[in-house]
Parts: sequence; C-alpha cells; structure tokens
Amino acid sequence: MLNIVLFGPPGAGKGTQSAKLIHAYQLVHLSTGDIFRANIKGGTELGTLAKSYMDQGQLVPDEVTIRMLESEANKSPDAKGYIFDGFPRTPAQAKALDQFLATKNTSITMMLALEVEEDELRKRLLLRGKDSGRADDIDPAVIQKRIDVYRNETEPVRDFYQEQKKYFGIDGIGSVDEIFERLCAVINSELSPDSYRDQN
Repeated sequence: MLNIVLFGPPGAGKGTQSAKLIHAYQLVHLSTGDIFRANIKGGTELGTLAKSYMDQGQLVPDEVTIRMLESEANKSPDAKGYIFDGFPRTPAQAKALDQFLATKNTSITMMLALEVEEDELRKRLLLRGKDSGRADDIDPAVIQKRIDVYRNETEPVRDFYQEQKKYFGIDGIGSVDEIFERLCAVINSELSPDSYRDQN
C-alpha cells in the first residue's frame, strides 16, 4: 500500500496537490477536518464525543481522533493506499497512526512536506482571502498565528519521520503541475510506479 502523510503550512497548496495525487495514485483521502465535520453532522457516537471536547475549547484526544480515522479507513477495505491530511500533528499521533496501520499490515510510506517561505505564504493567503472571502485569510495577525502554530506543531512530527527516513521536503514554489511532478518524482523513486499510478 502507498500511505502518504501530506504536510505543509497554510497556503502551501495541500488541497490542490492532494486532489491530484488521489486521482493519479487511486488513494483514499483521509482528512481529519472532513471526518470530524461528517461525524458531528451525522450525530455519530464519536462525533458527539468529539463535539463535547470542542464545545469546551479543548483538543479532541488522540484516541478519539484515531478511532474516527479507523472507522473511515475501514469503509474502504480495498484501498490501494491512503493520503493523510491534517494528521498526525504530534509525535504521539504519529505513533498511534503507526499502531493503527500495523493492524492492517501496512505502514506510512512517506511524509511529503510542501516547503514555502513565509513571505510567499502570507501573500498567497491574503490573495485567497480576497478571492474567497475566508475571514481567517484576511487578517495578517491571524495568518501569522496559523503559520506559527504549524511551525511549532510540525517540527517534532518532521523529526519523527526523519528518524524513520520517511521525510521528504518538496519545493512548494512553481506552477501546480511543476509541484505535482516533484511530488510524483519522489513517490515513484520510492515505489514501482506501475503498481500504483493510473497510466490512463
């Protein structure tokens, strides 16, 4: 299986690139944000539990998040692989993810991190804010806070995957297709591409 952790700061282009990777390698997209929203909206037991923490302004415990991920992953038993978006955010979550994947006789193949300078991120997010009207992309102070949180959270996770020799930093500057080709080059260098990539 091809299991990718896709990382990058706000504005790095993760959403665009994950959509292209999912199509090219026939992966199942596991986004913790989407999974949370779906469970809360659907009123599931896990969704109700997660909401109880969120309503109090607390972080949802790793155990609850992993159970949601498991539940979502189990809906695709024939998956060729997964792309994890927004998870793991801490070394503890990375370890929990390893344990979960071990129950499926698989593991994380690689962590791909889109690397973009902060000045470029701020420009992109302000532009996106004007285009989309997203409130969190309009205020420079909020943008900086989101970038800072990303830096603080991901440094330890990056170290976790570097120790496993699974971390790959990708230059996130260029056209969508140029960045996509860089991602594919790393994936294909680690795998037999014919096994995964849609050749049609």
